[in-house]
Amino acid sequence: MSHTVLETGIAHRLSASGLDASDVAVLVNMTIAEDLAGGVDVTSVATVPATQRSVLELAARQHGVTCGAWIAAAVFDLVSEHDASIEVLIEDGSVVSPGDVLVRITGRTRDLLVGERTALNFFGHLSGVATATHEWAVRLEGTHTRVRDTRKTTPLLRTLEKYAVRCGGGVNHRMSLSDAALVKDNHIVAAGGVREAFDAVRTTFPGLLVEVEVDTLDQLREVLDAGADLVLLDNFTFDEMREAVAINAGRAVLEASGGLTLDDAEEVGRTGVDYVAVGALTHSARVLDIGADLRTI
Repeated sequence: MSHTVLETGIAHRLSASGLDASDVAVLVNMTIAEDLAGGVDVTSVATVPATQRSVLELAARQHGVTCGAWIAAAVFDLVSEHDASIEVLIEDGSVVSPGDVLVRITGRTRDLLVGERTALNFFGHLSGVATATHEWAVRLEGTHTRVRDTRKTTPLLRTLEKYAVRCGGGVNHRMSLSDAALVKDNHIVAAGGVREAFDAVRTTFPGLLVEVEVDTLDQLREVLDAGADLVLLDNFTFDEMREAVAINAGRAVLEASGGLTLDDAEEVGRTGVDYVAVGALTHSARVLDIGADLRTI
């Protein structure tokens, strides 16, 4: 594909969602290039006249929460070299049912077929993340606790997957290793103790948000006295979480983590922790089934 700049309207919608339109364009181009592998779509070239035009509708095949409509739009915009009419009919973050048409694209049939799988791969995966997050958010309704993601994301898709978490009603943790500090068990071992690790980060990067992972209530007391901004309660029982909330008394933000499942959501919420970290939102979300239906015009 020769085009690397998205149509202005699509770029604006991506930017409004907190995404970098240029980065999305690069990712889409790389993905299409992987699919074509330096050649052409031999099946479409052999079976479809070059001038034929069609309408392609991307529709939900199951209940869920959508995410990725404008990324799908970016795929078809770039594949068609801006020669496609694209309608996003249902915005990201919407609850949908089977049969709901999410995006409609009109353009050259060959372009639609080249972009179809890439668009569905992005759309289905991100909608799966949004749906999984929504399920947690619903279970936590009526409590103080919010669900948020981790860095257990697909390489190069972190920004998109974290956007999908927001679409599902979740909260983002740090985006990278540089925008906030998270002192984990291996840092504590390397530094010689939890207090030593915390003090080292605070001294080296004053003013940076520092979260510390603790395994015991004694460690919690230690890092609270040190002035930790956030504390990650790793593999605490529900009773220990409740005790941690009482010990904390609002001094730091508390986050529960460690193999928690959707069935645990209500109980976690009742402990009073601020967040529950769920790596499965991104590393284990099931793809939402979205199909593509073509008709020639």
